[in-house]
Order: sequence, then structure tokens, then C-alpha cells
Amino acid sequence: MRTTDFEKEALSEKEKRNISILDILRRRGPVSRPDISKEMGVNVVTISNYIDDFIRQNIVYEKELDISEGGRRPALLDLNPRAGYIIGVGLNLMNMVGLLIDFKGNIITKTQIARPKPSVREITECVLEIIREILRRSKEYTPQIKGIGVGIAGLVNKRDGSIHWPQKMDHYYAYASVDMPFKSLIEREFNLPTLIENDATAACFGEHWLDLKRDFKNVLYMFSGVGCGIMVNGEMYNGTDGFAGEISIYNYKEQDAFKCDVGKDCFLKRWEIDLGIIDDTRSLLARDKEGAERFFKLTSSNINNVDLKSVFIAARAKDAIASEALKLASRRLGIKIAFLANLFNPQIVIIGGGFEEAGDEFLNNCVLTVKDWAFREVTENLKIVYSQLRENAVALGAASLVMQKTFALS
Repeated sequence: MRTTDFEKEALSEKEKRNISILDILRRRGPVSRPDISKEMGVNVVTISNYIDDFIRQNIVYEKELDISEGGRRPALLDLNPRAGYIIGVGLNLMNMVGLLIDFKGNIITKTQIARPKPSVREITECVLEIIREILRRSKEYTPQIKGIGVGIAGLVNKRDGSIHWPQKMDHYYAYASVDMPFKSLIEREFNLPTLIENDATAACFGEHWLDLKRDFKNVLYMFSGVGCGIMVNGEMYNGTDGFAGEISIYNYKEQDAFKCDVGKDCFLKRWEIDLGIIDDTRSLLARDKEGAERFFKLTSSNINNVDLKSVFIAARAKDAIASEALKLASRRLGIKIAFLANLFNPQIVIIGGGFEEAGDEFLNNCVLTVKDWAFREVTENLKIVYSQLRENAVALGAASLVMQKTFALS
């Protein structure tokens, strides 16, 4: 089996420089050695030694000469996008996405399926099947595929590769342990080194790596009311065992007594991943017969199959019931973001995981709620935006984490 130490947390100085140089080339290429030296604050001779090694590995190539201000014109360098490819798989609120990307983050192949039922067995099989499909459609790239990244819900243990998934039993939640580490299962079938990451953490990294400006170093990615990705000073924060970002507390013995209205002190209890949108929508539909008829006509749905997609469709058509359900959800999410904003004082909060389909009104209500509940000083310079990578964020983030590790070990 092709093995690579993707799980190693501490990087050597050489590995950190590998990442920094190749990231500059990915973002700014074509670029000269002196420009890389200036951005990193490392002398050009040292940079050249690294670059020469990358050229030998065919990761970097030299292009046309830059304009010179005098003396010898410096050669321009660029990342070779065909030097390697990565498979990324991401689980979102409404679907599962699989991607093959090149070394510049360009999407070569994409496939997706509806979100599977929240069971360990079904999610596992769907991840394996989506990887199989990507490989079936990418045979010409197979020799150059460097690894697989998977962003998935639950608690991902960085020490042993195990995953604990939240599973609902009746109206209680339990965390189901995967007996066979998911990472090993994937590596054995596909003979490719694999990295498993929490979905929100993967999405947060993807937004930073592929979309955000370099000056955004303190970032929160709100995947739902249940989990978030955390970046502190330009580095992903995973916690001691990889479990950071679970923004709720839960005790099944207190489930029934632990009732929560907006703003009450039990607001940190575990929520449904959809922020309660489906339950609220069904409740509103049950109380408004005429409104229900309009909603069902707009969405071609019924009371039994209302889902997030139908609510978002109705909201875009200015349906009153859908708009009210999203308003309630935006307040819930806004209060939780306000709490986290006070705690972390981030530069930017990204809302994604599927909620970017909720529309501008949802985002605006969320922003107003954050300003109402967080300290004014915290919100003065805070940006709250939708994910720009949208449904691809988790898959791109998981693949980008593998790419970063590959760069480090080059």
C-alpha cells in the first residue's frame, strides 16, 4: 500500500517552508525567486535550493522571463498543476460531493449523491462508492493521484483514526463508534494514503486555502448549529485529540428537562443539524391550511417529505411560512455565532454546509442578531459571509488538506 504520514501534526521547519513556497506559487504564480524570498523573509539562495528540488520532482517549472529593472532577468516559476491529483469527498446538509482536483485546486471531475441516511453503515458505503465512481471516471489520472481526503460529520480522533458519529435513537442521540477505523478501510480498498477530517474543519481550511485573502487568519466556519471549523492565527485549531469545534453540550439523561427557547441559558444544548428548520416548517404548515396549500404547490412536496431544499425554494419565492421558519433559524444561528464571536474574536465568520442556499434575508437576519447579542467592539470589524465554495467546500477542503500534507512531504 502507498503510505504517507498524513496524520503527523507537528511539521519540521523544512516542511513548513515547503508549504509556504508552494502555497505562494499556487496563489501568485508565475512568480520569481526574489518575489518568493521577499514574501517569506528568507534569503533567495535558500529559496533557490528549495525551488531546484521542486523542479527536479516536476512539481514546479520555469516559465518566460520576468521584466528586469537592470541586470539578468529573473525566471518566473509556476506550480505544475499536473504534478499530482487529489480525491476529496465531503458530506453536506443536503448531499455528498466527490471531487478530483489538480495541484492548483482546479476541479477535474465531480460527482454527487443525495445525503445518505445518518447511519454509520450507509455513510461509510456512500463514501466508498463515491470514491469508486471518481476513480472509474479518472483512469488516465490514476497513476498521479497522491491521496484521498474525506470530510465527514462526527468526532474524528487524530490519534487512532476512529470516528464517532452522532446517531438519533427515538428522540435521543448517541455517538456510535466505528469498530474498524474508517481511514484504514479506505486505504486498504484503494491503496492510497487517506486523511479523515471533521466536515466543518475541512470546509474552514478549504475556504482559507482556496478563497480567502491571506490577511484573514482568524476564521470561524459555521457548518451548522452543531459544529464549526476554527482557524486561529492562520492555523487550524483541532484541540488535543481532534475534537474541537463541537459547539454544543449534551446529556441524554437530561434531554426532556433541557428545554430551550431563544436566548435562554440552555441555548448551548445539541440542536438538529438543520437548526430546527424542518420541525418549525411543519409546525407552521399544520397551523395554516391556506399557507400549507401554497407551500406544497410551490415545492411539489407534502407534510411528510418537507426538506431543506423545499424550504429554500419556497423562501426564494417569498413564501411566508418558509420565510418565518428561516427567520427563526437565523436568530438561533446568530445567537450562537455571537457567543463564539465573543469567545474567539474572529475576523470573519463563514456560513456554509448548505445554508448558503437560504438566501440574503437569512444572512441579513443572522448578521443583525449577532450585532444585537455580541459585544459591539467584537462586531465592529467582523465580516459574516456565505461560503464561496458552496457545496464543494468540504470536499475541496479535505482534498486541500491532503495537498498541503503532500507539499510538506515533497
